[in-house]
Amino acid sequence: MLTRRTFIKTAGAAAAALAVEGLESPVKAFTSSTSAKPVVGANGKVNVALIGIGFRGAEDEAAVAATGLANVVALCDVDMGAEHTQKVMAKYPKAKRYKDFRKMFDEMGKEIEAVFVATPDFSHFPIAMRAIKEGIHVYCEKPLGRTFMENELLIQAAKMHPEVVTQMGNQGHSEGNYFQFKAWLDAGIIKDVTAVTAHMNNDRRWHKWDPNISRYPEAEPIPSTLDWDLWHMSQLYHEYSDKYHRGNWRCWYDFGMGALGDWGAHLIDTVHEFLDLGLPYEVELLRADGHNNFFFPMSTTLKFRFPRRGEMPSCDITWYDGLDNIPEVPAGYGTSEISSDVPTVNGGMLKPSKLNPGKEIYSKDLIFKGGSHGSTLSIIPEEAAKDMANKLPEVPKSTSDHWSNFLLACMGKEVARSRFEVAGPLSQVFNLGVIAQRLGHGFKFDRNTKEVIGDPFASALLAGLPPRKGWEDYYKL
Repeated sequence: MLTRRTFIKTAGAAAAALAVEGLESPVKAFTSSTSAKPVVGANGKVNVALIGIGFRGAEDEAAVAATGLANVVALCDVDMGAEHTQKVMAKYPKAKRYKDFRKMFDEMGKEIEAVFVATPDFSHFPIAMRAIKEGIHVYCEKPLGRTFMENELLIQAAKMHPEVVTQMGNQGHSEGNYFQFKAWLDAGIIKDVTAVTAHMNNDRRWHKWDPNISRYPEAEPIPSTLDWDLWHMSQLYHEYSDKYHRGNWRCWYDFGMGALGDWGAHLIDTVHEFLDLGLPYEVELLRADGHNNFFFPMSTTLKFRFPRRGEMPSCDITWYDGLDNIPEVPAGYGTSEISSDVPTVNGGMLKPSKLNPGKEIYSKDLIFKGGSHGSTLSIIPEEAAKDMANKLPEVPKSTSDHWSNFLLACMGKEVARSRFEVAGPLSQVFNLGVIAQRLGHGFKFDRNTKEVIGDPFASALLAGLPPRKGWEDYYKL
């Protein structure tokens, strides 16, 4: 098994990592649109299995159905038959049903061509890893793995199996901002970016608990439809509590990645990819209100510091979350997008009373503001936008939404836009931020060796606790 110690020693060397289990030479990242596994589903559609069919999984199902490109042949959920899974079950009465994805792969692996994974953060890794090893294309909701090591293994597994199409579910990566950012970058409109502010200050919807917590929640009766032991998958067992279930898992260090993991992939994905940021050399924790040993702070400010990259200058990303943790915005910001009740702010750097999820991008000559997901950027202040209006390039339209892009990639017709080699390093940035949140302090990081410098506790959290007995093989390449 790849242990934390061997992971730390080898994670920075792709060739060494790819040499695990007899691979003789590194395999280039998936860059072509050719799928080595032909589509054999009825009517030329992709035979898919949906893993996790409640809440976000139900939204993914609706999006998949709207593409007209898939045959749903299997449904899998640890709470099959619960109220929140019955709607999807009713839509596919002929699809085979499973509680355990391992049994589904054992019985239907040759019939399934792609899977859509919409389970909690901590369970993404074993499902995605199993799919890649089976040669099954995998669409996995964001963020990918809960730990840095899990994401590293998924990145390397995807490189080892270029015939498998992978896609992380940050759907804005197939919408307006993706194509606009690239077009503006190529045209030199976006250049010399030195700082980015990203913020998610909406209601922290998953809990309102007291951070003066001293123990895990008391045990409660397990719902009759739920396989609670299987729900944990490779994670250590916790007694059932509604404070873990149905989305509440996101706030606990043991299971989720907090607001950063939830929204980061919708806010800084294009900045990270197109500015070639990679991994930071330092993570600073500037604020952590309500810090405790069990769940994420009520308000957090993090600074990720990235070095110079070729001709691009060094760049800092500052992350804000929490209802009372609103960043300053630049002169001429205008109104915050999405919500009509956000006040206008003018003048110098001011702090609005409310701000919707979004970002501000500071370059040498221009300042850009944008919202979340696929929201396009605008230049601020208005006078600067008018000066640049006749210099802006034409932005191509998206040929497909995120789910269609994945399915078309499975057919060999497009290239997946948020494949694991792109989305994995982005998720690792969030992993490093979560480590700082959990420890209550920042640290320096070696981008080349992928080691924390001079902090053994932070270093240990790169891999986290060993998996539960019976799940060890998922951590082997």
